[in-house]
Amino acid sequence: MDNKPDNAPDTHSESVGVPAPEGAANLIDTDYKIGQDNYQAAPMGVNIDIHGAVFAFSSLVILAFVVLTLALPDQSTAWFDGAKNWINTNMSWFLIGAANIFVILCLVLIFSPLGRVRIGGAKAAPDFSYLSWFAMLFAAGMGVGLMFYGVSEPLSHYGTSLGGVSMGEDGARTDWAPLGGAEGDPAGAMSLGMAATIFHWGLHPWAIYAIVALSLAIFSYNKGLPLTVRSMFYPLLGERIWGWPGHLIDILAVFATLFGLATSLGIGAQQASAGLSHLFGVPEGNTTLVLLISAITAVAVISIVAGVDKGVKRLSEINLVLAFILLMFVVFVGPTLMIATGFVKNLGSYITELPFLSNPFGREDANFSQGWTTFYWAWWISWSPFVGMFIARVSRGRSVREFLVAVLLVPSTVSVFWMTAFGTTAINQLQNGFEGAKNSDLPVQLFETLGQMPMAEITSFIAIFLVIVFFVTSSDSGSLVIDTITAGGKIDAPKPQRVFWGVIEGAIAIALLVGGGLAALQSAAVAAGLPFTVVLLVGCYAIVKGLMSEPRGK
Repeated sequence: MDNKPDNAPDTHSESVGVPAPEGAANLIDTDYKIGQDNYQAAPMGVNIDIHGAVFAFSSLVILAFVVLTLALPDQSTAWFDGAKNWINTNMSWFLIGAANIFVILCLVLIFSPLGRVRIGGAKAAPDFSYLSWFAMLFAAGMGVGLMFYGVSEPLSHYGTSLGGVSMGEDGARTDWAPLGGAEGDPAGAMSLGMAATIFHWGLHPWAIYAIVALSLAIFSYNKGLPLTVRSMFYPLLGERIWGWPGHLIDILAVFATLFGLATSLGIGAQQASAGLSHLFGVPEGNTTLVLLISAITAVAVISIVAGVDKGVKRLSEINLVLAFILLMFVVFVGPTLMIATGFVKNLGSYITELPFLSNPFGREDANFSQGWTTFYWAWWISWSPFVGMFIARVSRGRSVREFLVAVLLVPSTVSVFWMTAFGTTAINQLQNGFEGAKNSDLPVQLFETLGQMPMAEITSFIAIFLVIVFFVTSSDSGSLVIDTITAGGKIDAPKPQRVFWGVIEGAIAIALLVGGGLAALQSAAVAAGLPFTVVLLVGCYAIVKGLMSEPRGK
């Protein structure tokens, strides 16, 4: 690596398609030219500029997967279930342990001198305001999940804790598990249930995103490499990242991203369908889901064509405002005092239970550690190439410390408050005799809870709109990321390619829903997330290696 003086020319960055570092930075000296392995053509007047190996292999395998899943739904369901069960049984410890490593590294970097390094060079200025930046971080990160599980997960864990039963893998009662430790104690059950919920939506998922985002940002904006996943492997592979080892890394990233996105899109479609049925009597079923996914994908395509500044940025800001309005409505119309005091209590309970909840070994609570935690960690990890690369693209100009505080701590706090507000409201309704949410399917539970509050039709409609817009922003930004990977790191590839990937995301979501429903979505996320965990662990090494060679601000 060679230190670049402040007045050095920007020719190197032009060759890799990312902005040149502003001020002192430590560029990697490589002869690679972005697009050197790309296939460029204009069939029927449509411009394409794709990485031959990565695009061809990824698209062909994914298209074959969609066709086979739709043609053989029963066999597909059996395969999904088999893969998920094997991973849950044999690899839960690996996923849980890896997530712990990501959290520890992020916290260490925040307080270490390496936190003074600035993404994009010592004099780089941020591309977006704090409000726009945070809106895009949050909307891309887990918006659909918060809407879907904001009521259902706290209710589920509360019921488990209150009943004093936590089921093991063999179906036997395992009272040793903490979620079975509050039998007949509503206050204790709420505390344990919220701690378990926060565990899945707090530091760990955002640390996963931060690892990918920071490693990509440093190696692209400071080291001058293309904005693609293979770049983070340069400390290990050197120039070999431009050959088949790098191709395979990017292909794996495409698969993980597509299946992670499809899981979120499928979940969002199920909740939007349930909301439309609950509010307007629209019949539920595969036909409605297919039509809904197709329509929302079409909207996402329009947003894709509009671009990041006009599309994702505006939609993210709209969603942030609507989500805040819905959250404040629940806080002030629901059990306000319980929510306010519960926020602090829940954080305390989360910290108290964290050592057990994050323990990867000797677990006897298979229903929780495998059925919940393993799925969530694999889901977040499969999302991480998409969310990480998107966060990297919009975070140039931030210091590492500023970046990690924003990406790790701020969204975690908001997620905790969201879960506390919706979870406490639902549990309070249950304690007061309303069992509609508890007895409903997962996608309907949010609407059942809102239905017990004033202006139910308005708030339910806002919730449906939020789910749909989260769907659109996820598809939009996900297509942008996948297109960057399959274009060899080009960040300004032709838009028809982005449209292609947006359509493919919708097709995969349809195939998984028709081929097995929610279980198939969860199985696909787990299967895609496991191999990419190895990439993230390498990313930990790459971050430290890359930051140690960078100039540090004051």
